[in-house]
Amino acid sequence: MKVAIVTGGSSGIGRSAAMQIAARGNGVILTYSANRQGGLDTVAAIEKEGGTAVALPLDVGDTNSFPAFHDAVFAALRDTWQRENFEYLVNNAGFGQMAMFEDTTEELFDKFMRVLLKGPYFLTQKLLPLMADGGAIVNTTSNSALVSGLEPGYSAYGTMKGGLIVLTRYMAKEFSTRGIRVNGVAPGSTRTRIADDAFERFPEVIPALAEKTALGRVGEPDDVGKVIATLLSDESGWVTAQNIEVSGGYNL
Repeated sequence: MKVAIVTGGSSGIGRSAAMQIAARGNGVILTYSANRQGGLDTVAAIEKEGGTAVALPLDVGDTNSFPAFHDAVFAALRDTWQRENFEYLVNNAGFGQMAMFEDTTEELFDKFMRVLLKGPYFLTQKLLPLMADGGAIVNTTSNSALVSGLEPGYSAYGTMKGGLIVLTRYMAKEFSTRGIRVNGVAPGSTRTRIADDAFERFPEVIPALAEKTALGRVGEPDDVGKVIATLLSDESGWVTAQNIEVSGGYNL
């Protein structure tokens, strides 16, 4: 059995990725921040299907917490799977918030940077000693950093996700000496809890988004989670340094 770490596994794309990875016979360490119950619910759903999972708290915007998280991962690997390393890492945890360029504060910009770019960078650095050679990493980027997804109000968010796309390529280059593959998945509009449950609070935006999508609907978490699980698997063993848009053809 191989083991994956999935950050932000308490809901949405992270929850789907955790479940899809577990369904392929892998163990999962998933993280949660404010939504502890969601993390426990994901573990319960995986266990119901015969899988094995552990939920750990993590704030990816607080690099000071990473040494303790490293130790918690080591303990979970030892106690649950009787091993000292893991094979897969999914840097997924994040948040989204719309703010027009002229309304974007330094506080919001810095928070985006800490959570969406600095966090994945230094969390991966901290966990690399526990990662097995020949493993794989998937970073959840966004089509807001691509021409197809450019929309007003996402300049800061998209900038950090663009940085993550570049970081993905550098990770792939540097980690290749250990046989570790690194790819990005860029979701389009996906029905998650992003932006404080925006889809629940503003359901009227869904038809407009679906109309702009070639395949005629808004994405669901499983649309992205399945791609993440596939990129980690041996089926994608010759794929690295790629950023794959998973948007159903948004603005196609």
